[in-house]
Amino acid sequence: MVGGEKGSSQKAVIAALFGNLAIAISKLVAAIFTGSSSMWAETLHSFSDTVNQILLLIGLRTSKKIVSERHPFGYGKEQFFWSFVVAILIFGVSGSISVQRGIESLLNSQSHNIENIAINFVILGISFVFEMYEFRIAFRSFKKAIEERGEKFSFSTLIGELKETKDAAVMTVLVEDTAALSGIVVATIALILTAVTGSSFFDSIGSLIISLILMAFAVFLARENKGMLIGEAITRRDYKRINDIVSKIPEVNRIIAIRSMHLAPDDVLIAIDVNLVDNLDTDEYESVIDNIENKVREILPYANLSKIFVEIEQNSINSSR
Repeated sequence: MVGGEKGSSQKAVIAALFGNLAIAISKLVAAIFTGSSSMWAETLHSFSDTVNQILLLIGLRTSKKIVSERHPFGYGKEQFFWSFVVAILIFGVSGSISVQRGIESLLNSQSHNIENIAINFVILGISFVFEMYEFRIAFRSFKKAIEERGEKFSFSTLIGELKETKDAAVMTVLVEDTAALSGIVVATIALILTAVTGSSFFDSIGSLIISLILMAFAVFLARENKGMLIGEAITRRDYKRINDIVSKIPEVNRIIAIRSMHLAPDDVLIAIDVNLVDNLDTDEYESVIDNIENKVREILPYANLSKIFVEIEQNSINSSR
């Protein structure tokens, strides 16, 4: 998900920001009036998501800073850094605090009472609607990327896109919204069981499950963004397409290596080492290099020519550009 998706990334983050702020305030009111541990966990979750969206917007903004002498390849990785910070906050702050509160509630379940439980169901219902709207915006971005490649949309292709995407902002929003919807479902079930049995034990268990969901998604986010921070290559799909198209150039004898690294969702550094057929003159070398660069841009339209490096090898003769 690259190139023209910048606008959709920001749209998804802004929608999530305002939605989560409204949800967080509503859940806070419900938690105060009812004393539900599950609702307190959901309140922390939503306020955490609100802060996270602000951080993602910071990342989107700072990643567009002009290239400098100290950062000749730009600031694109700012997006990956702030998305990684978001993952740490989800795990270290929201998750750990929710776990602590859930354990305390579980240990004191006999004295833990929930009042006006109906308020929770109303707030959770409203929250579900908001979260589904946010989820739909991020989800459509992923679906569009899959369909634009001519692939059939399915659960497996969605998972593959989630793993391969370089758009840290949209991926983070989608993961957050999935975790939020899961948390709402868990909280609702826990409160229903509490209302039916009259025991707040289920409410405490619900709080703990919500905390574990948060941590699980945080670990996934941290892992994905770590790969981008330390220099993740283009997708296996794009690697194969470049390999296939360059291999078909008549003057190319074989491809020695293709190395790449994403500097931003829509910015990539790529180096290709190729061995050419014999008896080519200097002008033909230049023509082959131009052809390879153009073929790469056919596969990766967002690639900048200044960041495509072609290394030519022919027997004992080496030429580079």
